[in-house]
Amino acid sequence: MTAVIGLAATLVLALSGCGRPASGSSDAQPLVRIAVGVDAAFAPFYVAKQEGLFTKAGLNVELTQTEGGPAPTQTVIAGAAQLAGNSDATILPLMAKAPDLRAVAVFQESSKYLKVVLGKGITDPHQIKKMAVAPGLLTLSTVRYLESKGIDRASVQFVKAGPPDFPTLLSKGEVDGYVAFDPWVTRGVEAGGHVTETIGDFGVKYVQWIVADRTWLDAHTDLATKIIKVIGEASEIVTTQPQRAADATEKEVKIPADQTVKVLPEITFAVRDFTNEDLVSSREIVTFFQQEKLMDSSPDIDRAILKGWFTKNST
Repeated sequence: MTAVIGLAATLVLALSGCGRPASGSSDAQPLVRIAVGVDAAFAPFYVAKQEGLFTKAGLNVELTQTEGGPAPTQTVIAGAAQLAGNSDATILPLMAKAPDLRAVAVFQESSKYLKVVLGKGITDPHQIKKMAVAPGLLTLSTVRYLESKGIDRASVQFVKAGPPDFPTLLSKGEVDGYVAFDPWVTRGVEAGGHVTETIGDFGVKYVQWIVADRTWLDAHTDLATKIIKVIGEASEIVTTQPQRAADATEKEVKIPADQTVKVLPEITFAVRDFTNEDLVSSREIVTFFQQEKLMDSSPDIDRAILKGWFTKNST
């Protein structure tokens, strides 16, 4: 079963107690809800569910679909999911306000998956007056894009919205462009927009993390490790058999398989531990958000990012 959930519904679940782990029987594994987005970046999770990899590993896992942006991690913070996948630049601002969040592993990364979509008639970036943004990675990427074009960030109005709303805003002329991922890139093109470049073209890369609440993680270390091992197994399938992954994605989130097959090669899927490079990058991201006055305080990166956690608990 897959639950589709937005932040408001998440909070209702949390307050009602529906977000607490449960078990179907006395000898069953506890139910673990994993909050994910609805795009190809989460293909390993879709493969693991659709092909029964969680079940084969003796796990009781439910995917909780969200609108994307910060919603997956917010679902964990609200208590309606136990694990979530999100980008580094999206999680770090949330960690500053939720110090019990713990990042346990990386599951994918890319400098090509996110793209710049500009509206019909926008032939020069300097024509841009408004851009749609969502908190975290998409805000960072948008600012870096404008900087790369020599455009004063203050001269462009940021219209805050969820990624699914970006194409509609573009088609109505309410924004001149945005930085996003598929399917919102493709839908933006269908709405009359055009793709100009990837985030890697202006020096941006993101890393997607798996996060958990500290209290739950401390009590379920073995369980979390088993789940992440399955995600690693599914990641290998995504990399070596993209059509298989695209089919699972279509079944799970209704994105056409032919569309997913095209974008999967733009993403490196592999479960791994955090590196020193990840920590350095995280500090740079925090500095960026503080300079943009989007973060009042810094998370304790050395405590929140569990370097070596996955390998330590997998052996």
